[in-house]
Amino acid sequence: MALPAGLLDLLRQPSPCFVATVMPDGSPQMTQTWVDTDGTHILVNTVAGFQKVRNMERDARVALNVADPTDVSRYFAVRGRVVGITTEGAAEHIDQLAHKYLGGPYPWFGGRDQQRLLVTIEAEKVSSPQG
Repeated sequence: MALPAGLLDLLRQPSPCFVATVMPDGSPQMTQTWVDTDGTHILVNTVAGFQKVRNMERDARVALNVADPTDVSRYFAVRGRVVGITTEGAAEHIDQLAHKYLGGPYPWFGGRDQQRLLVTIEAEKVSSPQG
């Protein structure tokens, strides 16, 4: 499905984003993350081995909330599927996200030996309390 203009706008800003994945026992797991878009998909950058990655590799279903950084009561709820996880371009992408969220280069919080992953999510349902 096409991402609504309001959601695309938030994905291009330093918007708060929460990603929910499914644990092996079926319970939810939620993580705050930086978020982006390629204009068609939602993009999340993460680290190999993290719980959310293991969950996504096992079960591609995800849910996200993306909030307006200036008014968190304005948000979009997205349900979708992970359609790709790759290392290709992930290190460059985290630096782009750092410029968006921090205003400068990525400080490599966990060390430069981390393997960055770029996760591509296809939205299947998008809703917003604003309509």
